[in-house]
Order: sequence, then C-alpha cells, then structure tokens
Amino acid sequence: MSRVHAPTPSLAVARAVLSDDGTTSGGDVASSVGDVVGQVWEAATTPVAPPSTAVVVAMGALALAVVLVTPVWRVARHVVTIAHEASHALAALLTGRRLSGIRLHSDTSGLTVSSGRPRGFGMILTAFMGYVGPGLIGLGAAALLRQGYAVGLLWLLVVLLALMLLQIRNWFGLWSVLVTGAALVGVSWWATPTVQSAVAYAVTWFLLLGAVRPVLELQSERSRGRAATSDADILARLTRVPGLFWVGVFLVVTIGAAVLGGSWIVGPAA
Repeated sequence: MSRVHAPTPSLAVARAVLSDDGTTSGGDVASSVGDVVGQVWEAATTPVAPPSTAVVVAMGALALAVVLVTPVWRVARHVVTIAHEASHALAALLTGRRLSGIRLHSDTSGLTVSSGRPRGFGMILTAFMGYVGPGLIGLGAAALLRQGYAVGLLWLLVVLLALMLLQIRNWFGLWSVLVTGAALVGVSWWATPTVQSAVAYAVTWFLLLGAVRPVLELQSERSRGRAATSDADILARLTRVPGLFWVGVFLVVTIGAAVLGGSWIVGPAA
C-alpha cells in the first residue's frame, strides 16, 4: 500500500455563486451546478493515497464486529439486502427480462419482481445473483480501492442507489435507500479525504464480510423448513439440482470474494 497520490480537496468548498445583491441569477445557478458536477467528477476520478495499514485493518475489524454482533447486524443487514436486491435487478436487466419493481422490508427481506421467460438462463442468473451479489460488489469495490479510487467508489455507490431508487415500490424501501444514499452523500460531500477513504474501506469490508452471514442464515432457515421460496430452492426447481448444492455455491463464491477482496485491500496498491 505504498502508492501515493495527490490528496483530493473536500467537496465542502463547493458552494453556490451569488450575485452582488445577494441573489442567485439563472446563469449563476447553471454555473454553480456545473461547478458542483465538475468538482464531483474531479474528486471521483482522482486517485488518493490509501490510508495506513492500521486504518485499513481497523476498518476491517469494525466491519467484522458489525457482522458478528447480532443486534448491530440486524440493522446493518439492510445494506446487504439493498445489494442483494440490486443484484437480482441488474441480472434481470442484463438478461433481457423486464424489471417491474423492488421492495425492501423492515425484517431485512426483499423482493425483486421481473417478467420474462419462467425458465432458462435469464431466470437462473437472476435467482443466482442475489446471495452472491453483495460479495461481488465488494470485490469490485476492493478493485477500485486498490487503484486509489476511494472517493470515486463512494460517488459510484451514490449513483447506483439513485438508479435503484427509481425501481423501489414501497415506503420502507424508499426510506432505506434514501437514508443509505444520504449517508454516503454526506461523507462524499462534507468529510475530509482521510475520512472519506476510511469510510470507503469500511463499506467495502462490510460488503465482503457481510455477504457470508446471510448464506449461513439461509441454510439455517432451510434446515427448519422455513425457506421453501428461497433463491436456492427456486434454483433447485429451475435446474433440478438440490438447493443445498446452490447454498454451497453461494458460500464458496462469497467466501472467495471476501478472501480475494481482502487480499487486494491489505496488499500493495496496484
């Protein structure tokens, strides 16, 4: 992690341009918006120096604690659910299915509705991507961090949440995505580069580590006969391969993503 880049100034310095009489003209508003967009783009595309190894490890330990401490996990799990349902939605769109909407519920469950062929590759991939999606998103985030794009990662997540917001179909889902997005915007806009970088690492660690626990919870529920409509059981009906096999695949992918992503984060910068 020896790569050093010029620090990126905080976006907190970006403010509206006022005319001499204290009002904002139409041209000034357009100019201000352009300045803000320009500063966001510059911050997102400028590599920054990674934090110290101690900070990176501390963020990983914090993320692990959030995953392991059940009362905290019950709240933080909503972030994993957002990534889970977004992965279903993206897979549906990429395979030509029509996305009808996404619902996020207060018990951390979710539902993504798409229409198209009831069987075939598109339906299989859509069902498969939910549980592995958070880990794969975390792996992509780790790749960006390895290149020094910590601030860029935060703004990319904001954009993805904004796109997801267009498909939310219930009030709790709307609130959940808005709160998550607002937190990321707050850090990306007002925090110092040091804090932004630390948060980006914490989010990435959480996605990588937090992707594993839902798979274990899934099998626990399946063993009690409470998950007959789970993604693993849907895949079993689509492929005639036992649901336990798919749970095993979910576990291999999420653990693999956590190990590989973690090695990218703590290893030397690319």
